[in-house]
Amino acid sequence: MKYRLLGKTGFRISEVSLGTWQLGGKWGDAFNPETAQKILEKSVESGINFFDTADLYNSGASEIQIGKFLKKTPEKIYVATKCGRKLSPHIAQGYNRVNITKFIDESLARMQVDAIDLIQLHCPPPEVYDDDEVFEVLDDLKKTGKILHYGISVEKVEEAFKAIKYPGVASIQIIYNMFRLKPDEKFFEAAYKNNVGIIVRVPLASGLLTGKLKKDTEYSSGDHRFFNREGKFFDKGETFSGVPYETGLAAVEVLKKIFNDSELTKYAIRWILDNKYASCVIPGISSVEQLNSNIAASDAQPLSAAQHDAVRQVYEKYIKEFVHHLW
Repeated sequence: MKYRLLGKTGFRISEVSLGTWQLGGKWGDAFNPETAQKILEKSVESGINFFDTADLYNSGASEIQIGKFLKKTPEKIYVATKCGRKLSPHIAQGYNRVNITKFIDESLARMQVDAIDLIQLHCPPPEVYDDDEVFEVLDDLKKTGKILHYGISVEKVEEAFKAIKYPGVASIQIIYNMFRLKPDEKFFEAAYKNNVGIIVRVPLASGLLTGKLKKDTEYSSGDHRFFNREGKFFDKGETFSGVPYETGLAAVEVLKKIFNDSELTKYAIRWILDNKYASCVIPGISSVEQLNSNIAASDAQPLSAAQHDAVRQVYEKYIKEFVHHLW
C-alpha cells in the first residue's frame, strides 16, 4: 500500500482507502455487524488507514461499528464522516449552527471518540456554498476541538470550485472515474494549488466498472441501483455515475478489450491513482472478498499512455453526452 497527503490536514492516508456505504452488507440487505468488523479488520491488515463514513449510512450503524473497531485496534486510523443529509426536508436552511453541532455531537457519541478527524458536509444544497455562516460554524467547531478538519462532499464541479474558496476547507469528496472525467479538466489543479485534498468516491460507477454487471443482473428493491436510476430519491449521478445502464454496459465491453481482461476493478482504480491530484480513492465493499481487487490497484503498474488515451476515447464516444454538462 502506498500513502498520500490529504491536503492541508497533514494526514498521510492510504491511496486506496475504504468507503463504508455498503459496510455490513450489500445495498438493500440487512446490516450485519460481524461482516462489518471483518471488513474493517482485513482493510487495516491490508494497509488501509482511512475510513469514510456518514451519519446516514445504515442509520448510524456504520459509525457505531467503526467506533467499536477503533476501540480494539492499536493502529492509527483516520476517520472522515459526513453530516447534513439526514435533514428532512434537505434544505439549505437546515445547515445551521444548532443542527450541524447536533449532528457532530451524535457522530462523536456513536464512534466513541473525542474528536472527528474530518467532518464533511454531505452533498448540501447549492445555496450552502454561498453561505459564509455555515463555514463560520465549522471554523468555530474546529476551535472547540470537536473536529480537527472539515471538507465537503459535492455533486458538481461547480460546487467544488465554490467550496475551495473557503480557506478552512481541507478536502473535497467528488465522483471521478472512467465515466466521469470533468473534475480533472480544471478543478483538480485548482484544488491542489489551494492545498485541498481530493477524496475520490464512486470509483467503480456503482459496480459498472467492475465488468461483472450484465443486462439481466437483478437488484433488490432496497438497492439504489434499482430505485434511483432516474434520481428519484437523490442525485442520479450517484447511481451508475448518471450513465444510462445499457450505455454503460456497452462502454464496459470496449474497456474489457482495451485491457484484455473481463475483470476491470484493478484497472478502474489504477486509472484514478495515476492522477497525481487524487489523495485517495474510497471504493465501498460489502464483503472481504472484494477487498483484494481494490488493494491490488495500489501495487499495479501505472496504465500506459495508450490505455489512458483509449479510456478517454470510450468516454467521448459513449459517455460524455450523458454526464459532462450535468456534473
